[in-house]
Amino acid sequence: MQPWIIAAFAGLTTLSAQAASLDVTLHRVSAEGQGPSVGTLHIEQSPYGLVFTPKLHDLEPGVHGFHLHAQPSCEAAEKDGQLSAAEAAGGHWDPQATGKHDEPWGDGHLGDLPALLVSADDNATQPVLAPRIKTLDEVRNLAVMVHAGGDNHADHPKPLGGGGARVACGVIR
Repeated sequence: MQPWIIAAFAGLTTLSAQAASLDVTLHRVSAEGQGPSVGTLHIEQSPYGLVFTPKLHDLEPGVHGFHLHAQPSCEAAEKDGQLSAAEAAGGHWDPQATGKHDEPWGDGHLGDLPALLVSADDNATQPVLAPRIKTLDEVRNLAVMVHAGGDNHADHPKPLGGGGARVACGVIR
């Protein structure tokens, strides 16, 4: 085989590997709008679903709700008559209109991701797997959100997993 053919195939392999992942910058959010960056989220395709690998910092230690939201915006918007952090992102991404919060492997919102763990040093680096989401094209033009507090992956006793306020957000392009 000619060397230029080998080089061409190598280039295609590199391009396809690059096309199978992307990076998203997340910013702290409040009712006043977006604040400083809290790091990046690397998203890549795998045979088992999308893998979300955070490189986040300056977050409250503990377990946090972690979701995809329906609109590609992290801007503050009005909710119940008051400005609310990243409210322009809308609700959890639910393209099948299930209307329920569930486990990432369950039959609820596709935007329900595994909880994000922030270590005692305020960093999040543990990857999470979204087994029902197979391609990057599915998540383009959505927002990814970190919520204060945990997520029980149910609508009871509180709706949407019982998580708290929206604390960090990024738009997936």
